[in-house]
Amino acid sequence: MVKIVTSQAEFDSIISQNELVIVDFFAEWCGPCKRIAPFYEECSKTYTKMVFIKVDVDEVSEVTEKENITSMPTFKIYKNGSPVDTLLGANDSALKQLIEKYAA
Repeated sequence: MVKIVTSQAEFDSIISQNELVIVDFFAEWCGPCKRIAPFYEECSKTYTKMVFIKVDVDEVSEVTEKENITSMPTFKIYKNGSPVDTLLGANDSALKQLIEKYAA
């Protein structure tokens, strides 16, 4: 299941309290974000070792700025509270490879 984050405090809490977190930085108006959303949701059901969250870049702009997000979608992996990998763009196979690299 994918959790939608609504504040900086919630984002910080999830990142710090979980070993592996993947974040989908998205926008409601972003076509590629909408296209990959169902695939991201499916991955959350398959790869249960990882916490899947989404951040709407327009709704939670403080997180977007702090994480230096400039394009959507951007996927970031956090391990033990620190960012370890990033994927730009809506590429299903690249996203699956990124997830499997850490969740396998």
